[in-house]
Amino acid sequence: MGISLPHLIIVLVIVILVFGTKKIRGIGGDVGGWISDFRKAIKDGNDDPPVVDINAAKHVIDGEVVKSEQKNV
Repeated sequence: MGISLPHLIIVLVIVILVFGTKKIRGIGGDVGGWISDFRKAIKDGNDDPPVVDINAAKHVIDGEVVKSEQKNV
């Protein structure tokens, strides 16, 4: 008990009547653009892992409290 061909045609006709062919064509173009952008992003993706700078932790960040030596007077 699934969707048969006559049921699918009836649903398609109702969708065309409600939305119109121009809007359906625009949605199809948008989805196609999204798919092509997604494929391009995957193809252009960088396979190299990010490089971690181990010396970055030695630098003082602005506003960071640094322990300093105090002289006893």
